[in-house]
Amino acid sequence: MRLSFYGHNDKVIRKAVEILSSGGLIIYPTDTVYALGCASLNTTALAKLAKIKNAKKTKPPVSLVCFSISQAAEYTGQMDNATFRVLKSYLPGPFTFILPVTQKLPKALGNRNSIGVRIPNHDGICGLIDALGQPLASASLHHADEVRDYTTDPDEIEQDWGSVVDLFIDSGFGGNKPSTVVDLSGNTPEIIRQGVGVFS
Repeated sequence: MRLSFYGHNDKVIRKAVEILSSGGLIIYPTDTVYALGCASLNTTALAKLAKIKNAKKTKPPVSLVCFSISQAAEYTGQMDNATFRVLKSYLPGPFTFILPVTQKLPKALGNRNSIGVRIPNHDGICGLIDALGQPLASASLHHADEVRDYTTDPDEIEQDWGSVVDLFIDSGFGGNKPSTVVDLSGNTPEIIRQGVGVFS
């Protein structure tokens, strides 16, 4: 299924929440590239996502896409002041921050000491996550051609991925450069991947 999604569309959000809540997978737009996602607390959906990514389902290769810092903190645990200030300065925006996990994560997300957190600057997707009531577990949607890396054309995305997801949320041509990944789990911030966002 492919639905157009420009801005905030309650009809699309309702359909996406219905699919995600029943263990479905979606492709959705962000403020950078298109991504593959599912409900973060649904073990069955996470296993499907791990299979697509050829990864062990015991520790799905995902980031949490949240609609707010406070929602992220429900999963990572209490943040120190320095971490909170960094997140407040750069989010929402084209960044993925790797945060230490100071409490037990839901079993579906596996046993890990840190996890990536993303809050995209995309009102429609943040509205979807808010309506879902839990973060999206999200993984990169890479192109088969390593030179191109990310698919930007919605028709091509549907052709390549339509058979393995339950919903493709089409928001037009996507970006071809991902979020900047910054590791905040150590003593000092470390840029793991330079993407669209400029971190200083």
